[in-house]
Order: sequence, then C-alpha cells, then structure tokens
Amino acid sequence: MAEFICNLKKYRVLQELTQEQLADKVGVRRETIMRLEAGKYNPSLKLAIDISRVVKTPIEELFIFD
Repeated sequence: MAEFICNLKKYRVLQELTQEQLADKVGVRRETIMRLEAGKYNPSLKLAIDISRVVKTPIEELFIFD
C-alpha cells in the first residue's frame, strides 16, 4: 500500500495561515486540516486543488503518494 505524505503544514506556515484560517478559505472544518497534516486523511481532488491555490504550492509538493 502506498504511503501518504502530506507537506501541507510547511506550506501553510509559510503563508502565515492557521489551520482555522485555511479551513475557512477552502470550506472545511479545522479538524479536516488537522487530519490532513497528520497524514490521516486523503483529500478529494477538489479540496487538494483549493488548498494548493490558497497556499500557492503545486499539489505534487503538498501531497505525495510514495
């Protein structure tokens, strides 16, 4: 089974966003962002695109399936 690696926290912090702020911008709950950053949740394509736009980082750098 492929390992899911999430670099979201790194890029969220670079944009000076809290989990709550990012969640509000992409229309999810803070718990969703928390689970993503912990690698316990795989985002939908739409959510991945929305997040990548907000943190100004390509999806391929945010979410890695190794």
